Amino acid sequence: MHDPLTLYKLIVLYMLDRVDFPLTKSQIGDFILEKEYTNFLTLQQVIGELTDAGLITAQSIRNRTHLSITPEGQETLKFFGNQINESIKTDVNLFFKEKEIELRNEVSILSDFYKSTSGEYEAHLTAKDKGINLVDITISVPTKETAAAICDNWQRKNQEIYQYLISQLFG
Repeated sequence: MHDPLTLYKLIVLYMLDRVDFPLTKSQIGDFILEKEYTNFLTLQQVIGELTDAGLITAQSIRNRTHLSITPEGQETLKFFGNQINESIKTDVNLFFKEKEIELRNEVSILSDFYKSTSGEYEAHLTAKDKGINLVDITISVPTKETAAAICDNWQRKNQEIYQYLISQLFG
């Protein structure tokens, strides 16, 4: 392949096409930078160009950008995916085999907080699976610090909390 940027774009499309959940910029970056395919700035350029071309979508959620492939991106990959070296495909597939649960959890457990019109802070907590909300909770608290702590705890304890809710509501 003559244009390295095209290869990097295809790698990103290939990665997003291999999973049924969004990946964050940092998850893609971890793989591509660890394998030393390119550098951080080039990767940011690649993601920007893919987004501008409508081949991927980007959604910012609490300091993370979640990326998904679009139908146009899937079509592009069908036409040009054969230009990705088999060893790169093997590296991607091995990466997902080793880290899929960790990657899925990272983008499926969401938390954010904001100041409401009443002056309280609201912590919004979500757990998703394959795009479906399993849990969607909003808790009003008096301080920003409490809201931030709730969000942090949700990231660490979401499975325990979910199991507790299910046992209490269905038990």
